[in-house]
Amino acid sequence: MAGKLQQEIKQTKPFSSLQEEAFLNLWRSSDYLFQGLNEALKPAGLSGTQYNILRILRGAGPEGLACREIGERLITRDPDLTRLLDRMEQRELAIRCREQRDRRIVTVRIAPKGLEILEELDARIPEILREQFRNFDEERLKLLIELLESLRREK
Repeated sequence: MAGKLQQEIKQTKPFSSLQEEAFLNLWRSSDYLFQGLNEALKPAGLSGTQYNILRILRGAGPEGLACREIGERLITRDPDLTRLLDRMEQRELAIRCREQRDRRIVTVRIAPKGLEILEELDARIPEILREQFRNFDEERLKLLIELLESLRREK
């Protein structure tokens, strides 16, 4: 039975185009990379999006950012950013406050506990990335970065 299935698979065209093959390879590679990241984030109880938000807030410094600005900077869009920030605030990872000048604006800042978690992850994640990209020297990494940036570049 398994032999017949393998024969049928070999008889079908695996990809309809080079673009499809490239897309599926990027998807598989993304999944591989995120598996490593998720393993590092699991002990901290963070999702990839929460980790992304903490990094964004740390980069913003003590001024913090408005919720809208956080949403614009996220790698993966989250349609329910408010609830995500609610959970992060409940865990004391982030602090939200209304601006005095314009009460419609809510500014978010990273909390000390959020900074502490990021510092712990800063020690672990580079090791994971080095292992995941072990087959790439500096030249190949730069080329990969250039190719991926050109893929996302608008016309």
